[in-house]
Amino acid sequence: MARTESTMLSLGTLAPDFALTDVVSEQTIRRDDFRGKKALLVMFICTHCPFVKHVERELAKIGQDYADKSIGIVAIGSNDALTYPDDAPAGLKQQAITMDFRFPYLYDETQEVAKAFDAACTPDIFLFNADFRLVYRGQLDGSRPGNGIPVTGEDLRAAIDAVLTGKPVSEDQLASVGCNIKWKA
Repeated sequence: MARTESTMLSLGTLAPDFALTDVVSEQTIRRDDFRGKKALLVMFICTHCPFVKHVERELAKIGQDYADKSIGIVAIGSNDALTYPDDAPAGLKQQAITMDFRFPYLYDETQEVAKAFDAACTPDIFLFNADFRLVYRGQLDGSRPGNGIPVTGEDLRAAIDAVLTGKPVSEDQLASVGCNIKWKA
């Protein structure tokens, strides 16, 4: 299993605009659909990566736990579906249904959105404030496949809770680690 770290995009970066199709509802979801929320969470994930499989239940739980809060949440699948057919929209839809994701799961066929975010791995997590400025990027928590640390989502949850309560997010952030995004040739 190849280990790739997130690029740790500069804090304060403006969230790139996007308009992608949700694999479940088939509706187009845009960044600006989340204007008026206190936060926007964008997670680059996929179906086959062992790092994502390790945390996908916690990602679903975060979606459930924050469903009634002032936060927009989206997952984005950007892997090359020709090389990784399980990461095509049908596979992403199945994952969303199986895991009971309560947030849109968007398909980035051109990979332009992943490039705009400078996403590098799955999972790659980005949290923006109400002004769409980056306040957190990095790991869900310290758990990795096989390291024996329980999956709690504590790092991401602390950042979300800080934004939602108007407190500063700690800048002491650790890179996410996962499989590299499968770029088209």
